[in-house]
Amino acid sequence: MQLPLRYPADWDGFAAQLPALLAGDDAGWTHDVGMQAGLFGEWAATEAGEATAWRPPAGWDALGRAVAMHADDDRYARLLAFARRLQHEQGLWADVLDADRRRLQSMARQVGREIHKMHAFVRFREVADAQAPGGRRHVAWFEPVHHVLRAAAPFFVDRFAQHAWAILTPLGCLHWDGQRLTGAGPASREDAPPEDAGEALWLTYYRSIFNPARVKVAAMKKEMPVRYWAQMPETQLISELIKDAPRREGRMRGV
Repeated sequence: MQLPLRYPADWDGFAAQLPALLAGDDAGWTHDVGMQAGLFGEWAATEAGEATAWRPPAGWDALGRAVAMHADDDRYARLLAFARRLQHEQGLWADVLDADRRRLQSMARQVGREIHKMHAFVRFREVADAQAPGGRRHVAWFEPVHHVLRAAAPFFVDRFAQHAWAILTPLGCLHWDGQRLTGAGPASREDAPPEDAGEALWLTYYRSIFNPARVKVAAMKKEMPVRYWAQMPETQLISELIKDAPRREGRMRGV
């Protein structure tokens, strides 16, 4: 009997059970993530007798691990369907124009971009916490589209190893106490701390270094999509600064 996946991006759990799924042993398969229930039953009657030993090609693990973090509810069904094709279609893995492979690679790229954006756009606020070292903890609110929290965690552990911090998201939370990283269930925006004095100082600094002569709104929105703005304190100023940019640029030029 197959075991449920432990969390939404449980690639290791899925990969461990993939050979049995490919052999048609999907009776009792259950899913606790997304809308995965019932996606695998159709294969047992049609192809179970044709399956060959599963030998994943080089690069399959990296692709699957990334796709498993995608928000698409059909991600595991897509991976299973492509794995079945790999079993029976010689040379498929080398076909870079195959529509199914291109779809999986596109999903993996979206996940990679989301991890990068999380690294760039998480903003911490300092709060009092008697249980944290030094009595202070840095807390951030972030709203990821994909299930990238675990993949993004090492960056924050390395970057902020000396501080106690927490990242709260609607998909789950991370807590670092300076020695150990632990996970927790989903949070809501109300769980995140409000604006503090240090943030006001940062906004004053951001306003002072803003260069209106270098504003390229389209390029800025491409690198910093609008959906992230609510999570970043400096974006409170963007509309005002862009609107005021012509006047400030004229003043810089002495016009």
